[in-house]
Amino acid sequence: MEILNSPWPNPALSSLDVPVPALNLVSTSGEFAMEPGSIQRMYICGITPYDATHLGHAATYLTFDLINRYQRLAGGEMKFVENITDIDEPLLERAARDSTDWQSLAQRETDLFAADMTALRIFAPEWFVPATQTMDLVALAITRMHENGYVYKVDNDLYFRVSGFLDELPYPLEECLAIFAERGGDPERIGKEHPLDPVLWIANRNDEPGWESVHGFGRPGWHIECAVISLRYLVGEDFRARVTERATLIDLQGGGRDLIFPHHYMSAVQVKAITGQEFARGYVHTGFIGLDGEKMSKSKGNLVFVSKLLEAGIDPVVIRFALLTDHYSQDRMWSDERLRVATEEVVRIRAALSRNEVAPTTQVVATIVEALGRNLDTPAALQALTDWVEATESGVTGGSSGEIARALDSALGLAF
Repeated sequence: MEILNSPWPNPALSSLDVPVPALNLVSTSGEFAMEPGSIQRMYICGITPYDATHLGHAATYLTFDLINRYQRLAGGEMKFVENITDIDEPLLERAARDSTDWQSLAQRETDLFAADMTALRIFAPEWFVPATQTMDLVALAITRMHENGYVYKVDNDLYFRVSGFLDELPYPLEECLAIFAERGGDPERIGKEHPLDPVLWIANRNDEPGWESVHGFGRPGWHIECAVISLRYLVGEDFRARVTERATLIDLQGGGRDLIFPHHYMSAVQVKAITGQEFARGYVHTGFIGLDGEKMSKSKGNLVFVSKLLEAGIDPVVIRFALLTDHYSQDRMWSDERLRVATEEVVRIRAALSRNEVAPTTQVVATIVEALGRNLDTPAALQALTDWVEATESGVTGGSSGEIARALDSALGLAF
């Protein structure tokens, strides 16, 4: 797979006729703001391409699409990078299970992901970077960390010393140990200095794919990939010298709430071990999507895939609308009823927009923008839209359907 610049076409973005204030977000580390007209650097953890895009993925990438859109509408610039974890245990296991080539599987699912993102009108990252194209960067970063005293060997694998960063754990130690074991860690491995130490470089075994490096023939661990991609493409770090005096290297790292630990914590402390600087100003995490009262998961076999909904003829604007009805940070349930209600609402909105005379729109647009500026309060934004539809249906006039249609498309990505 290749490193791609703007990997799928971006939708059009029309300017708004109302002020766009600062975007205030709630991070796991506290509140922070993106000022209008500023340059922001955002790193979003991408897919491991062994399966199709499910609704949990869609909800996550939709959230950061809203941030991207808002910053652009505020006259700013968003430098946005996303990775592809195209070498990892789940990918290799799925390829072996299906007797298929792991690279072909990764390419096929990445192409499907891009098609899903295009259908959902998600702005593409400036750089879409496969982990397999970063081996030289990973090797340099590990060398830098070794020079700084953070690397040691267990058998032929290289591990990161996390002991200097334990006061930064997001949860109590015992909880972190349990999560680490569930999410790819190996706390019980004999020879490790601390149970939470993550692997940096995995020596080749069992004929798995590998790459030559100064650290031996093998492949990287999960967390180091995101650390080096974000530094290389958002900061310009060459892993040899301090490159900036900013208080933090980037503005925002984001993903699902399951990435808080270990992935985002480990990536951040490894960046600090490489550069001596704090990684991100804010960390934004999305809630989980369930199905009919149960958590959606691969093990339960109850994932709902975007591509399957589209194949069934579901309008992508309906999918997007349905995902916007709850706040991004909340866990929520998907159901046929949610899809039915969203379908009816979209029909109703389109009917209102098609009228020659509609209710006043400028204040509605301003209310929608203000709601988004408050930590992406999409329920409040959609309530303002519902109130406008009801006013239009009752015969109130004085607005412009074109004004509100452009605003819904640009700010919410809802192209009616």
